[in-house]
Amino acid sequence: MLIRDIRFFLIPMGGIFFCIIILLPFVNAQTQYLKTISVLEDAYNGEIQAFHSYMAYAENANSENYTNIAKLFVALAASEAIHAHNFKTLLSELGVEVTGPRKIQIEASDTKENLNKATKVELQEIDTKYPQFIKKIEPEKHEGAIRNITYAWESEKQHRELIRKIQSGTGMFFGMLSKKIEETPMEYFVCENCGSTLRELPQDNCPICKLSVLNYKKIQ
Repeated sequence: MLIRDIRFFLIPMGGIFFCIIILLPFVNAQTQYLKTISVLEDAYNGEIQAFHSYMAYAENANSENYTNIAKLFVALAASEAIHAHNFKTLLSELGVEVTGPRKIQIEASDTKENLNKATKVELQEIDTKYPQFIKKIEPEKHEGAIRNITYAWESEKQHRELIRKIQSGTGMFFGMLSKKIEETPMEYFVCENCGSTLRELPQDNCPICKLSVLNYKKIQ
């Protein structure tokens, strides 16, 4: 047993003082938050994978002259990078050294297919992965982990809607209709605290983390 603390108590009995020693066990954060750490590591690696995938998708979109779609992918990548940073920070606070992500595999296709891939990934994260993460870590009650996993989950919902807005107008006639998408410049804003991703700035506070709108950064 690891010892966190030693307490001495003097108990008087019949004019004689007896010394009682109480050993308090050491609670290691990596033991106390075993499941939380495992989830944070999985989430971190997933966000890094998503970041690199979206940046590759953006590069492809630019090469195909889909500037607005490329900007969307860059915004999504920026959001995923914020999530990864938050998870890495939490792991460091728990005494876990993050040496780097696992092997990154990027399978970038043409822009139409990349939009389809992104939609499927976001759907899987929203409906399956993040709900499972929350369920797994809730019993350990690490507030920071629960909060940041929830931030990421809510951001992924925004990502799916942004992708849908572009994807829904393409379908079979992607080449023709995507050109219409490019006719109107689009802007994206990402909250640097939680990764919230929006087309327009909120009036006052971020809808996810509730911090000031000043935390949003415009994607260039």
